[in-house]
Amino acid sequence: MRRQCELLNLDRSTYYYPLRTETRANLDLMRAIDLLYLKRPYFGSRRIGVELGVNRKRVQRLMRVMGLEAIYPKPCTSHPGAGHKIYPYLLRKTAITHPDHVWSTDITYIPLERGYLYLTAVIDWFSRYVLAWRLSNSLEGTFCCEALDAALTISQPEIFNTDQGTQFTSRAFTSRLLDRDIQISMDGRGRALDNAFVERLWRTVKYEEVHLQEYEDEVGARLSLSRYWRFYNQARKHSSLKYRTPAEVYFASRRASSLTRRRLRKMV
Repeated sequence: MRRQCELLNLDRSTYYYPLRTETRANLDLMRAIDLLYLKRPYFGSRRIGVELGVNRKRVQRLMRVMGLEAIYPKPCTSHPGAGHKIYPYLLRKTAITHPDHVWSTDITYIPLERGYLYLTAVIDWFSRYVLAWRLSNSLEGTFCCEALDAALTISQPEIFNTDQGTQFTSRAFTSRLLDRDIQISMDGRGRALDNAFVERLWRTVKYEEVHLQEYEDEVGARLSLSRYWRFYNQARKHSSLKYRTPAEVYFASRRASSLTRRRLRKMV
């Protein structure tokens, strides 16, 4: 078991930790809510309850479990922890011109046959390249920090954008950025579209992978998502990238930027 966990990059404690459980009816309803939310992200619990013919309070509870909120300006959104510092949003009208200019991250819900997981990913805005991802069976911030650490072994951005969730406003997360002199940007309250690149990423991975599969457990989800992320980065061509792959754009642009910097240093 130790060797299998090492091969899957999975903590043994995570493997042995029992998954949170819901009834089969609630799990089916959560999947239906997720599918409807992908199509109509501006639907709140009231509209979703009407569409699915389900009590609103039940929908509200399950949406909180899934980490879903309707996309529209409102007085309350992801909650920072007590005493956590909130940073201003730095990206309004900012032109993204090169790789490692802006990275961002978020969390989404992943259904299993008998439970659910949470997925986080770190994406480069310029190239859409997914630098790192992690799965967790709880919303504790450790897996977000692990994804950030993995991404920072590849490179580092000038600006890192998140929402105001406790996982991202915690000292454990922000200190990793501040120690490297990375500017921190956070979405405005009720402004999920401030992190639109991640929202588009979730829509893509849900339609192309998650809701086409029936993950039995965390191991199956991890293996299948590993295959998908390799496809997404290395084979999936994006029309917005002139039909190139994220990996092609990310690494080619980094090489070009490095050559330009070396030439400028020689001129000086």
